[in-house]
Amino acid sequence: MLSIGDYVLNQQTGHLGKVVGYGNYLINNVYTVTLKVLVAETANSHKRVFVVEDKVSAWIRWSVA
Repeated sequence: MLSIGDYVLNQQTGHLGKVVGYGNYLINNVYTVTLKVLVAETANSHKRVFVVEDKVSAWIRWSVA
């Protein structure tokens, strides 16, 4: 299970970020647990920061060590 503060990688989009919360989303009349991830990207010398919410199964723990 991923915890708040963990660094994660989205296997589909390649986004790297930090877990900042949990949520839920209704898919086919079933509530699915989601992660809210703070993603930081650097492109063309501009820093963008945004929050992405996606199914827990789309993310894996990211370790630099």
